[in-house]
Amino acid sequence: MAVAKKDQERITYSWMYGQQARKDGKERVAPAFWREHADAWLQGFDGEAIGAAIRPVSVTMESEVDESAVED
Repeated sequence: MAVAKKDQERITYSWMYGQQARKDGKERVAPAFWREHADAWLQGFDGEAIGAAIRPVSVTMESEVDESAVED
């Protein structure tokens, strides 16, 4: 689903504020200010990722990036 850039920024900020609220020991209730994006706020509070799923690092990563490649 396509989301306008401004809305995506608000979703991201809502998610970040949710994470910070958990760190600050606040209760798990989205403030009225974030009511429009309460789902993102709660995902941040719960530590869930927003957007696309995080892909795991390739199992061949070690062989792809060996010491000689890093030295260059």
